[in-house]
Amino acid sequence: MSIANERIDILFAHAKRAAANGEFDRSREYVRLARRIAERNRCGLSRAFRRFTCGRCDVALRPGVNARVRVRDGRVVIRCDCGATQRYPYTD
Repeated sequence: MSIANERIDILFAHAKRAAANGEFDRSREYVRLARRIAERNRCGLSRAFRRFTCGRCDVALRPGVNARVRVRDGRVVIRCDCGATQRYPYTD
């Protein structure tokens, strides 16, 4: 694991903690910084990072705090407070 990936994981953990405490602006800054590090070092983001961050407002998603999670017709639907919706398939 490279230094960039470790730093991205640390920033994601900080972003989740900040979102859980209601500090959404701070969470947004952590997510944006992690994405910049990934771009600069040309390394991918983990599946957990991509699925639990909002693509529109860049905040870490916490189900029940700032995101709604629903299961409908073979997919998981995650809706952020900003209105952005993400859908992921799942199998039983």
